[in-house]
Amino acid sequence: MPNPDRKSPLKIIVATVLILGTVAYLAITGVRDNKSYYVTISELQGMGNKAYTRHLRVAGNVAPGTIQRSGTNATFNLLEQGHTLRVVYNGSEPPPDTFKDDAQALAIGTFGHDGVFHATQLQAKCASKYAPAANQKPVNTASAMPVAR
Repeated sequence: MPNPDRKSPLKIIVATVLILGTVAYLAITGVRDNKSYYVTISELQGMGNKAYTRHLRVAGNVAPGTIQRSGTNATFNLLEQGHTLRVVYNGSEPPPDTFKDDAQALAIGTFGHDGVFHATQLQAKCASKYAPAANQKPVNTASAMPVAR
């Protein structure tokens, strides 16, 4: 006589398949939604309709005199090898302190049909901040350190 307290192996298999299927679905859709492609400005301008449907990362130098700030938002132009891209940043945080004229910037967001890149994240670095002054020679840390004997 079958034991009524014992669970059917079929029920366990079905439950396991449902759980694994749900986890796989969430993993696939999560990766697809958070995936962003890195493109140059010239590649972006040549992508055609694909540019409007993808989450993208675009890098370049901030064009001098184009930054307009308003609270946590900013509007500016990115330059890269003679190509210009208008960027509108609408973020929950203000642009970083290193976001200045001629700084290298990375905008993450989407390209609109209006020809403007709509960024939700913004990263910037100022390479000249860490470079030696024009009249100084770079310091080689290996030769500058005294040798302990």
